[in-house]
Amino acid sequence: MFRKPYRKSSSALFAGLVSAGMAFCLMTAMSSAQDAGFEPSVEDFSCIRDMESVRGFFVTNLLGDIEATLEVANSETGGTYPTGSLIQLVPTEAMVKREPGYNPLTNDWEFFELDVSNGETHIRVRGSDEVVNQFGGNCLECHARAEPQWDMVCEQDHGCDPLPLTPAMLSAIQKTDPRCEATELTEEEAQALQFLAAIRAASEN
Repeated sequence: MFRKPYRKSSSALFAGLVSAGMAFCLMTAMSSAQDAGFEPSVEDFSCIRDMESVRGFFVTNLLGDIEATLEVANSETGGTYPTGSLIQLVPTEAMVKREPGYNPLTNDWEFFELDVSNGETHIRVRGSDEVVNQFGGNCLECHARAEPQWDMVCEQDHGCDPLPLTPAMLSAIQKTDPRCEATELTEEEAQALQFLAAIRAASEN
């Protein structure tokens, strides 16, 4: 009397599990295909302050998985950033996590040197060991010094060489990204920017 409904319920449950499994496989396949066809372009780089701020640097995910990127960025023990993660400390430099297998030497990161001087983004150099920062340092060489758990992302305590920039200088550079809406600088930031400009001018002479 009670067995037939039970059998139907079991069949429905089994069918539901099969459907869920197929859907998961399909979603995984679609995600893998999306990762494999992922190619960052100049349109992916805009106002640095439109990204999520994490301890003084900025992150987003070009494939939409921002929560996964933030999870690693905010982790106290590190982790591997997901494909599509974009990280910037200053407007003219960026690193993007490419698809698995892109380049084992860089942990699948692609480095970018950007020109934003006219309020638009132009990619000057991109790649693995070809990109240098504004002080002449090779990006890969700098980031390779990060301890393994940090996935080549540098911070003050990650093992990388320190940058010759004070927190006020970094904040001023970020606030004066010409692609962003103008924002007021503090007195300390304004002075830091003037000092940085003087250093740059002296190095060019």
